[in-house]
This record gives sequence, C-alpha cells and structure tokens, in this order.
Amino acid sequence: MESSPSVLTSVLTCKCPKCRKGQMFPKGNLMHPLRFHKMNESCAVCGQSFEPEPGFYFGAMFVSYGLNTVIFIAVWVLLALLVENYSLSTLLILLGLTVVVFLPISFRLSRSIWIALFVRFQKAAA
Repeated sequence: MESSPSVLTSVLTCKCPKCRKGQMFPKGNLMHPLRFHKMNESCAVCGQSFEPEPGFYFGAMFVSYGLNTVIFIAVWVLLALLVENYSLSTLLILLGLTVVVFLPISFRLSRSIWIALFVRFQKAAA
C-alpha cells in the first residue's frame, strides 16, 4: 500500500492538501518575476479548488509576515555574528535583497500553509 506524504512534506512541496499529490503551482515558474504567483485553479488529481472563496488567501499575508520576520531575524543574527561593525544601511540593504530573493518562496509557502489549515486530507481523494 502506498503511503501518503506528511502534512509538512505536502506544505513544503506545495502539494494539494486534500490528496497531497497534485501541484498547487505550475512547474517552472518559481523564479520568473511575472509568473511566480500563478496558481493552478484546481488539483489535477482530486479536483480540489485552490481558491475555495474570493479573498481566501487574504490570511496568507499574515503567514507571510511571520515567515519574513523569521528570515529577517536570521539575517540580522548572521550579520551580527559575521561582521563586527556594520551600519544600519548595510542591514537595510541586506534585508531588502533578502525580501526580493525570498519573495517567490515565501509567497508560495504562505499560501500552501494557509490552505492546509482549512482543507483536510482525505485518503479517498488520494
């Protein structure tokens, strides 16, 4: 019998929360600046809609805020450990670059976490 991926694995790989097999986002768009936010309308495996209602992902912005806060603190601590005397402008530039680099990842991950909170896994759908 085939085992299904864990919740954590399906969230980190942006799989459908209902069947944990279908892709939430089209492949190959992660680092494309104009397409990283494109999302499949529904799961190709089980048919689960990835936008259950209008404005559903509004709450994902709070998840994204939390993820970015963790990333910012990590960058700040690393900078403090690696560079003895750094200026505020150095920190702000580094944080700005971090936002740009991690935007596609935090965007997708926050949406994946948000929908996983509301759509439960169903073995029959897998």
